[in-house]
This record gives sequence, structure tokens and C-alpha cells, in this order.
Amino acid sequence: MEIIKKALILIVDDTPKNIQVLGSILHNKGYNICISSSGSIALEMVKTELPDLILLDIEMPGMDGFEVCKALKSNPVTESIPVIFLTAVSDPEKLLQGFELGAVDYITKPFNIPELTARVATHIEIKQSREKLLELNATKDKFFSIIAHDLRNPFTSLMLSSQFILRHLNNNLDVNMIEKKIQVIYKSSKQCSDLLENLLEWAETQTNKIKFSPNYHKIRDIIIKCIEISASQANNKNIEIINAIPDDISLMVDGNLFETIIRNLLTNAIKFTQEYGTITIKLKEEDHLTEISVTDTGIGIPMEVQSKLFRIDSHYMTQGTSKEDAGTGLGLILCREFVEKHGGNIWVESEIEKGSTFKFTIPQQIQDN
Repeated sequence: MEIIKKALILIVDDTPKNIQVLGSILHNKGYNICISSSGSIALEMVKTELPDLILLDIEMPGMDGFEVCKALKSNPVTESIPVIFLTAVSDPEKLLQGFELGAVDYITKPFNIPELTARVATHIEIKQSREKLLELNATKDKFFSIIAHDLRNPFTSLMLSSQFILRHLNNNLDVNMIEKKIQVIYKSSKQCSDLLENLLEWAETQTNKIKFSPNYHKIRDIIIKCIEISASQANNKNIEIINAIPDDISLMVDGNLFETIIRNLLTNAIKFTQEYGTITIKLKEEDHLTEISVTDTGIGIPMEVQSKLFRIDSHYMTQGTSKEDAGTGLGLILCREFVEKHGGNIWVESEIEKGSTFKFTIPQQIQDN
């Protein structure tokens, strides 16, 4: 069976030969291995790093395998780790006792290698599939929470402003008042449109409907296009956007996805930069990677928030420097997913009241100069 990720397996056995045999077999199958010669040591080890699977000998001096399993299953932190018992005797009563304590399977000694690897792979896959399902359920709940929360405010503004105009149509409304209400309607409509666009793009990434079509693109040209799209927003705050990307750099990227990354980073930078601030877009090449950065002179991001910005299960909201509405955070999540589609990474470096720099990498292909 295919290993979904390189899993960590803890082998607990007081016989060095068994540990050596199991460790060699599983290491050759691509697993990470850690070992313990006693149950008490194993319980201490799982406090610092949780394995994906535990192979646990039943007959051990001091604390036997049943006691270890019972301790693991009584702890909420370790209860979901699958335990496979290692036993030299297929005693039905002992096996039943093991299953009653929460074990998922057993392997008899001496080891049958094909059986051993098949059982291990099966339970690793089951565990990882279960974790993925839990993650998807949490993501779905967060998705609906974002929709419910972030569509409510603009729709309320749309309804109230429209209602106001309708009620006062025959009351010789002041032109300035009408203009103000129409501006509210436009702003709210734009907010809804932007949100729905991000939601649709994000939903497509979750169902793998986003086509990834990399080709050579001059990076500076994409940046220029994104700056033009953001010009009105930046001009309203007298923010200068500096395109410091060299003209001769081409990268193998998906043009649409790359443009979405830059557009979202620029929109965020403008939103959280004060009037007369500066945003600079740069590029650096090293270690077979191209690093692109978007740096602003804005309000900065608290340290405790920075690690949550690219996660769907965390929703950080704050108004922009000109009282722009707090967003959904989906823009940055899209950035992360689109960067990862290119095989890169994205992160932020920020200091309160000094600004933020969002950086992402794209693995270098053959570049046209």
C-alpha cells in the first residue's frame, strides 16, 4: 500500500534482535523509526513526539505491553495512536485482552515480512485517512463560518442603503446623500464580489479543479499588471508601489496562479499601509530558488498572529489603516496553496509599526535572460 506521508513508527521491545529486525525492515520501506526497550521509557518518549504507529511487545519486564497500551489509551493526547501488539504466542485470550484495551492488530513472532509490512501500511493509511477526514470536516466548518460572517455585513449595508433610497425617492433627496448611499452600495457589492471570487477559487483548489499550467513568463510584466489593477486602491491612500523586479527574469510559473498570489499580497499590503507609505516588490535568486518579496511600511502584524495567517482553521481579522473592512483571510490561504502548487513556500516577517514583508519561493527552472 502507498504511504501517504513518511510516518514515524515507535518500536517497543526489550529484545535487541527484534528491534534490529523490525527497524531494518521498516526503515527500508521508507518509515522513520524510533525505539524503546521498555514500556516506561516509551511512555516518556511519546510526551515529546507522537508516533503515527506503535509496535508494542506484550511480554516485557517491569511494565508489560498491556499496561503500556492501557496508559496510552487513557491519555487524550495518545489515545488515537494505533497500537499493534507483538506476540510470540497466538493465545486467543491474550489477543482479546489486547483488543479490549484498544489495540488495532497483532503481529506474531517470528516475523513474516510481507504480512508485517502489509499490516503496518494498512494501519498507517487508516490513521492518516482519518486525520485527513477530520481536517476536511474542520475546514468545511470554517468555510461556512467565513461565508456566514463575512457576507452578513456587506449584505446588510446593501439592504439598508437600498431601502433608504427607496423610502426617500419622493422626498427631494440631497444629491450628496444619494451619492453617499450609492458609494456604500458599490463598496458592499465589491466586497461581496471579491469574497465570492476568493471562495470560488479556494473551493476549486479543494476539489483539484484548478488547472496548473506552467509556462515561461516575464515576472516583471505580471507585477506591472497587478500594480495597474491595484493602482486606484493605492492612489486613494497616496501609497507608492515600487516594482524592483529586473526586466530580464523569466520563470516557469502558472501565469494565472502567480498573478493571484501577487494581487492578494498587494491588496493586503495596501490595506495595512498608512497614507503616503511605500510598498516594494523585489526578487532574489539563490540555492536554486527564486524568492519574491512584497514589503510594506505599514502597521505590522503581531508575532502571535503571524503563524496563523496561512491557515484555514485560524481567522485573524483587523481593519485596514483607512478603516477598510476586515477580510476573510482566504486571500493569504489561496497564496499559500498556489505557491505550494509551484513547489515553493510562503511566510511573513513583520514588526509592529515598522511594516511587513511577505516572501515566497519558486523553484528555479531554465530561465530566459
